Amino acid sequence: MKNVTKIGGVAAVAAALALTGCGGGTPSGPVSASGQASGSDIASLISVNEKPAAELEQGGKLTLSLGNIGPDFNGFSNTGNSADNTALMAPINPIGTSGGGLGGCWKYDYDGEASVNTDFCESVESKVEDGKQTITIKVNEKATYNDGTPIDVKAFQNTWNILKSTEAGYDIVSPGNYGFVESVEAGSNDKEVIVKTTQPVYPLESLFFGVIHPAVNSPEIFNTGFTGDMHPEWMAGPFKVDQYDSAAQTVTLVQNDKWWGAKPVLENITFRQMETSAEIAAFKNGEIDAVETNTIALYKQVDGTANAEVRRGQRLFAGGMNLNAQRITDGAVREAIFTAVDRDALRNVRFNGLNWQEESSGSMMLLPFSEYYQDNYPVTESGADAAKKVLTDAGYTANASGVMEKDGKPVSFKIANFGDDPTTLATTQTLQKQLQDAGMDVGIAQHGSSEFGKILGSREFDMSLSGYTVGADATDVVKQFYDSTTNENQLGDAELDKKIADLASIEDDAERNKAAMEVEKEHMAKYFSMGIAFNGPQISFVRTGLANYGPSLFKSFSQVPDWTTVGWEKK
Repeated sequence: MKNVTKIGGVAAVAAALALTGCGGGTPSGPVSASGQASGSDIASLISVNEKPAAELEQGGKLTLSLGNIGPDFNGFSNTGNSADNTALMAPINPIGTSGGGLGGCWKYDYDGEASVNTDFCESVESKVEDGKQTITIKVNEKATYNDGTPIDVKAFQNTWNILKSTEAGYDIVSPGNYGFVESVEAGSNDKEVIVKTTQPVYPLESLFFGVIHPAVNSPEIFNTGFTGDMHPEWMAGPFKVDQYDSAAQTVTLVQNDKWWGAKPVLENITFRQMETSAEIAAFKNGEIDAVETNTIALYKQVDGTANAEVRRGQRLFAGGMNLNAQRITDGAVREAIFTAVDRDALRNVRFNGLNWQEESSGSMMLLPFSEYYQDNYPVTESGADAAKKVLTDAGYTANASGVMEKDGKPVSFKIANFGDDPTTLATTQTLQKQLQDAGMDVGIAQHGSSEFGKILGSREFDMSLSGYTVGADATDVVKQFYDSTTNENQLGDAELDKKIADLASIEDDAERNKAAMEVEKEHMAKYFSMGIAFNGPQISFVRTGLANYGPSLFKSFSQVPDWTTVGWEKK
């Protein structure tokens, strides 16, 4: 799934992948030549200080920060679908994590290759006959929720019933391929799950990447039951919630004595909600053990901190121009926004001093180093004059203030900016100036990092300098972003919806992803709802000696490849 992320390094709302913000890098950071080109070696994009768990100090504590903790802890819902929530859930509820490198029956390697997560599902087998598919899942006999409920066919049936449609009252992000599932039944016993589809579904990992507890069985529980309540009894993972302090906005985790998998190295984990400036101070003071420094302003503040080292890689991010078409309703205005933006200038501000260059950032769904990538940005001629022409052709004229208007209504909106990182604000101001030069009345709506999930999830914004985490396959997210019945902007048409529906039955990965990219190209050119400006580096400072933590590409969107192995080197 995609999670929303902030541009300034604070996580945002998650959808099939998570919505996120814009972060930066370091003067000595990696350059695009080693990581952006298609087919390039991805080893240079990973930095985790990998060590065998047996060689680490057993026990110990790790303290990390998040831009927002809650209030909605249901990662499958629109208001809970954020990169921060995914990071929080990864160590305590991998069975129910809706995004990231591990969830439900599946896990990803660094390169995006999917395999079965045997902690929960021992095997997943597929058979196609007469145009229909039967998927047989053998669930780990030991797999059990914290409240003692077996993880079995009932949980898989519940997941399907909730995620198969947006029409049942559940506030889901996207039904994905669950709409093609015909039935979910028990096989020889409740730990054998037989899934039958109306047509073949690919890739297999698009189904049951995250499984929902059977007790979450009504729209009321799903939509509002996790607001302010983590429901740790409905989770299953190597750690468990020891304390959630809603006033202090901290969550403390300890080893889960009911966990049947590998025993974690760490004894205790604490997550603290912090604004960006507070994160920097906390890291320098030794209060937290890692901090993202994805902009030069943040990097310079942390550089030189004692007992710290920097780890650099590729950030799984795409975005920059997130438009709310329910507020900016005129397609001509949205096209003018795309046309007015100078993406090179935005990159220059965003990556200034980071030794990071990008030749192309043209897809919301895949990164440029993917073999399936293509640049789908729909505008070839850009700039203020070109944008004004788009508006003029649509019937707009300049008023006495120089603002383009039509039928007495000026082109007027605000860009939502989150957090207190100066580089992020400078990028937002650069975007603002570009749009103003094109005859638009554009302001900035400033918000705290903790407001990101609520504002983006409830669509309380006009435009935001934010984007989404990026996966290794475009099949699932193309429905989230571009199907008219599921995308948040409600933009699309029956012809594109049909093309999206047909994607899931294409078994060949290259052919399927090519078709998905063509859908994106066509949708962008018609509707101008999501604009890609840049990707960028992932740069983190971590406490010296921290092992198995850092930029991890597709293996972990939250920089922890395996929560059972993260820990401290022996002194």
